[in-house]
This record gives sequence, structure tokens and C-alpha cells, in this order.
Amino acid sequence: MGIVLRGNFLILQGTPEKTSVLKLKILSLIKEIKEGKALDKKTLERNVDLINQVPTLTDKEVIVTPKRLVKPRTFGQFQYLKALNEFDIVACIGPAGTGKTYLAVAKAIELLKKGAVRKVILTRPAVEAGEKLGFLPGDFKEKVDPYLRPLYDALHELMPYDKIKYYIEDCTVEIAPLAYMRGRNLDNSFIILDEAQNTGKTQMKMFLTRIGVGSRACITGDITQIDLEDPNLSGLLHILSLLSEIRGIKFVELSESDVVRHPLVKEIVKAYEMETLSRKKN
Repeated sequence: MGIVLRGNFLILQGTPEKTSVLKLKILSLIKEIKEGKALDKKTLERNVDLINQVPTLTDKEVIVTPKRLVKPRTFGQFQYLKALNEFDIVACIGPAGTGKTYLAVAKAIELLKKGAVRKVILTRPAVEAGEKLGFLPGDFKEKVDPYLRPLYDALHELMPYDKIKYYIEDCTVEIAPLAYMRGRNLDNSFIILDEAQNTGKTQMKMFLTRIGVGSRACITGDITQIDLEDPNLSGLLHILSLLSEIRGIKFVELSESDVVRHPLVKEIVKAYEMETLSRKKN
């Protein structure tokens, strides 16, 4: 595999699989330069090492769902999907718009369709962010459903409505608040804990110890958007240090360069990160 510079063009030489991954990485670097990010010597050396060790983009990193094919759109997303293929527990941490939940749900659906798991469980903590649940209208289900809406949205992007309805009715797909997981033993399942930054330490322990035989789990969250009264009590922050050395658990970090929503979302994420860095320096 090689790279040839011809005027303003880069020509990537190699197998289609390897050049696809290399293209993702180069485009990520170009975006960072356009955004005015300084690429120092250390950063360049690290990226050259990554390019020299470019893995192969296989069929495993292309997810097949009933509605569409889902491919990684950034190098970070490629690393995320690779981790989902190779590890039983994956924790993906990154800002809004990086595809953390979407890719996890896509992978869950693919494994369900292949028969690799018998059940998909999607869960979130019902943490209040500026509003009290008691003041919202309706019964308990109607109050917590808004917290679970993003999970429904991801499903509807990837599966026909009638198939989703069928799976939910026969409990093949379950969407529920995290509190509903207590006391359960979840075998042969793909379990997604979304918005994990809003779990407490005991909640995170409870979730992780629900994982049964033949099951896999994906934990997603954004540690810059913790809605707990004391952010230091976040279960996601806790496991970053507590479980990082355990074999079989993989932590993947995405950044603003992996944002795939509206282009302005990337700028918004970067502005907040700059403000946070400024506060730390002061």
C-alpha cells in the first residue's frame, strides 16, 4: 500500500479495503486542518503510525440492516465498529453527533437478524435535565418515554415500522429505563446502555452485572454532558479508571472530528471544548 502525490491530488495505492480505511483517516486530518487545528509533530507522528498500521475494512465493519447498509464515515467510527466486532463489552465515549447510539443499535439489529443473539435490550437512565418528572403529564410510561425517544428514533432509521412493532410486542426488542434492569439476568442478548454518563456508580455496577451467558454490551455516553447533581459520581467516569485494564472490555473515544450531523454541530462541540479548556487553564 502506498500514497502518491500528484499536484493537488493524493493517489492511494492498495487493496480497496485498506484504501477505504486510509481515506477515512486522511479526510479526518484534512477536516482538522480546515478547522484551524494545529497539527504538531507529535500528532503527525501518531497519525503516520496509524496510517502505517491501517487495518482492513472488512464486511464486519459494514453493517447490514433491513433498511440500509451502515458504513463507518470517520476513522473513529471504524475503530468503534471494529471494537464491537471483537469485544464482548465496549464503552464508546464521545460528543453529540458522533454516531455512538446509532452504530450500536445498527450492530444490535444485525446480530439479531443473523441469530447471533436472541434479544436486543436498549436502556437509558431517566435522569432529569432541568425538568422534574412529577410535573410532566401522563402516567409513568408517558413520563419516561421522552427519555427513550432517541432509541426509538434509531430503530426507525434502520427497520420498518411493522417489524419494530412486532419485535417490541413479542419482547425480542425491549426499550426500558435503566431501573427496570435491576434483578435481571440477561442471556444471549445485545444490551445497549445509552447516556451512560448519567448513571451513578451503583447503577453502572448493577447494569454490568446483569450481563449473562452469550451476551454482549455496548455502553455509550458523553462525559461533557453529565446531568447528575454531582458529576464526579458518574458511573461512566468511574469505569474509565476502574475497568480499563480488564481484558475483554474495550474503551473507544470519539472526538469532534467524528461528528456526522449538521456541519454546525461540529463547530458547536469545538466551541464548548475550547471553553472547557480555557476554564481549566484559569
